[in-house]
Amino acid sequence: MHDIVSKTDLRTGILERRAIMTPEARTAAARSLRDALLSVPEIEMAGTIAAYASIGTEPDTRSLLFALWKRGAYVLLPRLLPDGDLDWASFEGPDSLAPGPRGCLEPTEPPRGPGAVASADVVLVPAVAIDRSGMRLGRGGGSYDRALARVGPAILTVGLLYDTELVDEVPSEPHDRRVRAAATPAEGLVRFA
Repeated sequence: MHDIVSKTDLRTGILERRAIMTPEARTAAARSLRDALLSVPEIEMAGTIAAYASIGTEPDTRSLLFALWKRGAYVLLPRLLPDGDLDWASFEGPDSLAPGPRGCLEPTEPPRGPGAVASADVVLVPAVAIDRSGMRLGRGGGSYDRALARVGPAILTVGLLYDTELVDEVPSEPHDRRVRAAATPAEGLVRFA
């Protein structure tokens, strides 16, 4: 029970800090993240990239998604299934998104199935915090832990964060999945061993 309380406390504190960020700070962070990620060799060469449409106070991914799509990458975005798992469908530009469950924007293209994430060359995931070993703290639903379990060990998996969210330690449970890197506005891509 100690880990659950610790996860909850860490998540609550970070989400409170996100809520008081200025729109200017959010815009600057999104631009820095986009620019840093677009220059990562694996992302430059990727044919298929699994990503997500940010919501609320998450680091904004709209300009990143558009840039990846315009560059010619096949971009997969998640669709939340009733059991909390993620299905995937192609992103065909900003007009191809529609409101989904829990305030998410989802692609309107035909679903490709939960296993489609395994075909991605790079996987970008939301995170509330990540520690320097790659342990990721999400929103608590386990959707991305299930998706990351389908991704091969050689695939670059990256959690997107604001600068203060790369922390010393994230409490974890056996089902939690690590990411291989984090991206922050100030540090760019930070790879984990």
